[in-house]
Amino acid sequence: MKIVFFGSPPAALPSLGALLEAGHSVELVITQPDRPAGRGRKLRPSAVKAFAIARGLPVLEPARIRKDESVLGRLQSVRPDIHVVAAYGQFLPASITNFPPRHSVNVHFSLLPKYRGASPVQWAIMNGETRTGVTIFEVNERMDEGNILAMEATDIQSDETAHVLEMRLASLGAALLIRTLKDIDHIVPVPQDHSLATLAPKIRKEDGTIDWCEEAAAIDRRVRAFQPWPSAFSFLKGKRFQIHRGLALGTRFITSPPGMVLAVGKGGIDVACGSGSTYRILSIQPEGKKEMDAHAFTIGAGIRAGDAFRRP
Repeated sequence: MKIVFFGSPPAALPSLGALLEAGHSVELVITQPDRPAGRGRKLRPSAVKAFAIARGLPVLEPARIRKDESVLGRLQSVRPDIHVVAAYGQFLPASITNFPPRHSVNVHFSLLPKYRGASPVQWAIMNGETRTGVTIFEVNERMDEGNILAMEATDIQSDETAHVLEMRLASLGAALLIRTLKDIDHIVPVPQDHSLATLAPKIRKEDGTIDWCEEAAAIDRRVRAFQPWPSAFSFLKGKRFQIHRGLALGTRFITSPPGMVLAVGKGGIDVACGSGSTYRILSIQPEGKKEMDAHAFTIGAGIRAGDAFRRP
């Protein structure tokens, strides 16, 4: 089929690559404009744009697609059979989604109607879900509310970060997309049960703030959910630290106040948490420095039992 692909981050790449490998003709790639990134704040193309250019695919980067009338003109010149959307990052107007004969489908990283929104993977981990998946659905003008065409579930591993889980879902979604397109003329769309819907709003930087009054298991979910961005973080001796990896040790009937360092050793940094539980920090990143092993950090920074992590 002739396809226009809408996508931006690395998680969209497996779907785009799968379309090409399956022999579909990707006539146009629409992605987010270049964004400033890194310490130098230099403009950097989206992962999808870089991939498309490397393969000689035409690229369009509208800043506000709902207000850019030239986009529809470009689509009219391409005349695709269908649009495929995967983590594009902007809402599409009906004039675009309904333009192709087979309209538009979206690859979404949750089992809809659960976790509609920009950050389904992060909130699934944060909320302690043990199972998630991928949904292929028909795009309409409401956020992730279209009829379902296909769905595949998978377990969330106890140590998976959002990045690892998202890329695994991206691969599952790419394979499911190809199967769905192959049978699309025979699939009966299934309406979502809107009464079961939950939301997964865009992640904010402050969502990474660790509250040591929470139980260790909840802190571990926050660390995994917000990796690599914004990263879970806390403050020690007035400085900000990102916690990249750790382990919930469970309830030990600790009476020390939440946030207090209980022990420092080769295993890491043990910190008191809510309900008498303990969280062991395994990997930490001091502000302005690189990520390092927690034990190595304590040696250089002179961290000892009795010190305390705090909220800002």
